[in-house]
Formats: sequence, structure tokens, C-alpha cells
Amino acid sequence: MQNVDTIIHARWIIPVEPDDTQLDNHSLVIQQGMIVDILTTERCQKKYQGQSEHNLSSHALIPGLVNTHTHAAMTLMRGIADDLPLMQWLSEHIWPVETKLVNYQFVKDGTELAIAEMLRSGTTTFNDMYFFPDAAAKAVEAAGIRAALGLIMIDFPSAWATDSDDYLHKGLQLHEQYRHHPLISTVFAPHAPYTVSDGALEKIKTYAEKLDIPVHIHLHETLDEIHQAISNTQMSPIKRLEKLGLLSPLLIAVHMTQLDKDEIKLIKRYGVNVVHCPESNLKLASGFCPTAELIANNINVAIGTDGAASNNDLDMISEMRTSALLAKAVATDASAIPAHTALKMATLNGARALGLDTITGSLKKGKAADIVAINLDKIETQPLFQPISQIVYSSSRDQISDVWVQGKHLLNDRKLTTLDEQQLKLKAREWQNKIIREVES
Repeated sequence: MQNVDTIIHARWIIPVEPDDTQLDNHSLVIQQGMIVDILTTERCQKKYQGQSEHNLSSHALIPGLVNTHTHAAMTLMRGIADDLPLMQWLSEHIWPVETKLVNYQFVKDGTELAIAEMLRSGTTTFNDMYFFPDAAAKAVEAAGIRAALGLIMIDFPSAWATDSDDYLHKGLQLHEQYRHHPLISTVFAPHAPYTVSDGALEKIKTYAEKLDIPVHIHLHETLDEIHQAISNTQMSPIKRLEKLGLLSPLLIAVHMTQLDKDEIKLIKRYGVNVVHCPESNLKLASGFCPTAELIANNINVAIGTDGAASNNDLDMISEMRTSALLAKAVATDASAIPAHTALKMATLNGARALGLDTITGSLKKGKAADIVAINLDKIETQPLFQPISQIVYSSSRDQISDVWVQGKHLLNDRKLTTLDEQQLKLKAREWQNKIIREVES
């Protein structure tokens, strides 16, 4: 018998690679945070002995979900301004509160709250864009989740930085600090074409290519954005980014609800990654990303929740279902985005966009043990004919029982192991009172 750290025996393992595959009565073997074997439970019990063993006879194991677009700290602003169009929501409500209250502690506390919610809903990796990424990094390290932290860039000053050079300087310092970290990677995060100048974008392009890290940007989110861009620059935002040399496989373009046929050909030609945020787009009435058409053109499409201030949750199980259902309606095709494709969008495609697909995004020997267990023996998921379809179309985040990141058990039978839930709720209420006082003043 070979001794290993952890063995998880499951009713089903859904590895995502190969596509649309389920393994019945299989076990997953973990050693030093990595997946070292996946085999039938019968064979596993003869070959391995685990220091820790988990018998999940009614569960499916899936790769940890990858939330490819978040503003984690904005979880503290969940619900402060609902049912408004994007620019009114931003300019009249979000930006004023941010100007007055966002600081290092706000971001650390808000990111901790977001991480707790994400772990409890099966997310093991998130791609963030917000101020004080150094504070977010501390929250990530303490919790043990995996994150790609955005090196934020925006033209106006904030409590984090004074101008584009200051944003860039602080971002590069953070990149250097974490470039060998096992769980933290960095991406450039210019907010949007309408808030970042050509000069700053050109600098980001140069450094992204030099450091070989992605560029994460809101793009073609609303029709108004397109009209304003054409009025101001005589070209669409995508054409402007092409002119600046930013369209490439390093680009992670978020939202993309306003695309014509030529623009789809353009992003295909350059290998741009797209992040679909269906529930935020629906809530803000931003439009519909043509995901089925993008995937048919072999464009990598991932899923993100956006921030909890505009969603209003960080539930990737829900986003998967909405992505699949919305794609069918937009394409007028019931076969568009089947369940296994939605699961891939929420896992491997996100990892690929972040340049992390050799590490996470699927359950495969040699990859990190980023794993989610979903209990399918619930009234809401019975009877059970097809586990993958049941996960996407019928399950809820409350059915996620256990989460491992790099082999560390961060959610154990619905209990967080590295975060204090009561303390998180206390901090959230304290920030709620501060925000109320600020709004009323």
C-alpha cells in the first residue's frame, strides 16, 4: 500500500477533461497539494492508504469553479443601489461611496467576506479588479484560496494611487512581490477604454508582453459605451484596442454584450478571451453576450459573477445555469451551450483565460487539487439521470459540502476552516453602518 496525504472516494468524478466525461465510483488521490491519481474506488482501496480519507458516496467531484471577473471588495456594497442603469449606478452611487470610504481595511474586509461566499459556493479561483490589490492579497493568503489579482489602472486619482504612473508603479511592485507565490498571480486591470487613456494602455501593453501576464478589461459592456466611444474617438472600443495593439491571447475582455459579426471575427483572429457575466448584465440591462456564436467560432468564453454590488451575489453555480439558459434564448437554439459546456466555461475556460490551465480548471493527474464536492442526494436533485446536467440545471450552492484548494480543506461539511464566519458578519455590519452614515450625510 502506498501512503498519501488525502483520498476522496466519490460516487462520481467529473474531470471536465476529457469533455463531457463522468467517472462512476472513482477516487481521487492527493499528495502535497497535487492530484497524483484518479482511479476506480475498488482499485484505489488496494493501492493507496490516505492519512485523511473522505467517503462521499452521494457526491460528485468537479474542478473548483473559476470566477473570471470579480470586484471582491464591493461585496460590502451589496444592495446599496439596485435597479439602475450602469452609468447612473456608477456615477451617482458607487463612485461617491468609493471616493469617501474605500481604503486598505475596506478592501481587506470586503475581500474576506467575498472569499467566504465564494468558497461556500464552490469557487476556488477568482480574478479580481479593484483598488488596494495588496490588501486583497493579504486576504487571499490568509484564506488559502487561489486568485489572480488585478493591477488596477484608471485615469482618475483614488486612495490607492494618484495617476496612471503611480497605478503602474504600485502594480509592478505587487507583481514582483507575488510572482513566485503558489496561489497568487497577477493581471493588468485597466478599468475600461472610457476610463483609461491611450498612453496608459500602451504602457500596459508593453509590460504585459514583457511579463507575459494577462490584461483584464471591461469591454463593449453597453450600447451607450459604443456610442460614446465612436463620438469621442471615431471608432469602437474594440477597434481602438486593436489600434493600440492590445488585442491578443493575453486580453481578457469582460461583458462583450455589444458585438457585430466583424467584431466577432476580429476577436477570433487575435485569440481574445471573453468573460460572460450574465446575471450582472441582466440586472443592469446591459445586453446579451452572444456566447453560443463565440464558442462556435472557437473563442474561449469563461464566466464571471461581476461584483456583488451589481449581481448581487458571487454564486458561480447560478451563473452557470443562467449562462446556459440565456445562450439558448439568444441563439434561439435549445442545443446551444449544453450543460457540460457551461461547466467547462465555469472551470477550464476561466483557468485558460488567466493562463492557469496547466495548474487548475480540471481534475487531472499533475494538476493542483482544487476540488469541489456537491451532494446530489437532495430532494432538489432527485431523481438523478445525468449528474452533469443535474449540477448545472438543478443544484444550488447550498449543496456544496466540501472545497479543497491545492489539497487544503477550506470548506469541510459546509464549515469554513480558515475564516471566522461570525467575525466576517460583524465586520460586514460595521461597514454597513459606515456606508449608511455616509449616504445619509
